[in-house]
Amino acid sequence: MQAASRESYASAAQRLEEYVTGAEPEAVATVADEILAVAALLRREPRLRRALADPARTGEERVELLRGLVAGKVTDDTAEVLAALVGGRWSTGADLLDAAELLGVDALLGSAERAGQLADVEDELFRFGQIVDGDGRLAVALGDSTATPQRRAELVRALLDGKASPATVRLGELAVASLGGRGFAASLTRLVELTAQRRGRSVAYVTVAAPLTDAEEERLGTLLTGLYGREVSVLVTVDPDVLGGMSVQVGDSRWDGTVRRRLHDTRIALAGR
Repeated sequence: MQAASRESYASAAQRLEEYVTGAEPEAVATVADEILAVAALLRREPRLRRALADPARTGEERVELLRGLVAGKVTDDTAEVLAALVGGRWSTGADLLDAAELLGVDALLGSAERAGQLADVEDELFRFGQIVDGDGRLAVALGDSTATPQRRAELVRALLDGKASPATVRLGELAVASLGGRGFAASLTRLVELTAQRRGRSVAYVTVAAPLTDAEEERLGTLLTGLYGREVSVLVTVDPDVLGGMSVQVGDSRWDGTVRRRLHDTRIALAGR
């Protein structure tokens, strides 16, 4: 998003947070679903999103247009949050769409937080990603852009219903709809990071040859927290192919101390002699 659009999103996000603070989890989840339904409409209707982002219209005119569209179809709370969104200044209709989707994610995470399930959602999303990565046919099915998002969402529900929190299921459905234009895997990673961010944490993706004990994982989290100056969620992937050691990635920073990496470096050094 461009600067003006980021400011407009931030204003709407603040309005949403004011609502979330005093609302019941189920009510917040309803608002999330309604915001995401409007975002889906904006994705399908480019003329509508251009109209709602049109700088030639005043903010009041765009809000009036929105209210006419959603009257009787969403709760008053959702209408107020959406009014705060479209009443801002938008650089492009695409920015408005991205902001609407992100606002829906914010509301879903807010509902999970109010229900005390935010840490569970972070872990469930990450584990779901690992399951998909480990099953080639499943990865192809969920990432298949020739299949409708609705069909892929049905697959997500079949895999997660009854095994993950409702917020995780809904976020998984959103991932197959290409959040912000990303593919499924990138969308899921982004959702993991947004969940950690709401918990005030960074994410450390750790790859090891054998599972860490709870004590080892806790010590690593403490070490990384001290290094980065904020709480860090340690998300561990077990990959026997690394042979031993550990690789850690936090944001753009990556440290690779695996045996596989050391063997690779040794081969390169020997080849250069």
